[in-house]
Amino acid sequence: MNTLTRTLATVASSLALAASGLLFASSPASAATSCFGASCNGLDPATTICQNDARTVLVAGWNEVELRYSPTCRAAWARKSTIGEATVINVTNTAGNSYAANYPGSGTVWTRMVNDKDIQAWACGYWNNLSRYECTGRY
Repeated sequence: MNTLTRTLATVASSLALAASGLLFASSPASAATSCFGASCNGLDPATTICQNDARTVLVAGWNEVELRYSPTCRAAWARKSTIGEATVINVTNTAGNSYAANYPGSGTVWTRMVNDKDIQAWACGYWNNLSRYECTGRY
């Protein structure tokens, strides 16, 4: 094999390797979907980029129910991760969107997201054994 052929083969191999690296490197990042405001309504925060910068902004019911908020997505959801008696959590916004989740008694559970862009959202919990319903403030 002459020098020119060997050089071309090396360059072609390098380009093919670099291209396949880009292809595989982009796959995990594309697994998470992106949304903003109203396009987040009804989506699971765990399957979006919204969970990446989420923070708990308000709590209710002995700190059992959290209102989570993502500034990147401008979306909110309810989460319960502490052992306690709340059996149902939900999140609602002033546009009328609302999603609920049942708490199985252990682990972490969260609702689907609601839009929180230029409107307000709040999270609530229902304690079946106490017939009590308690909500966070609006955020």
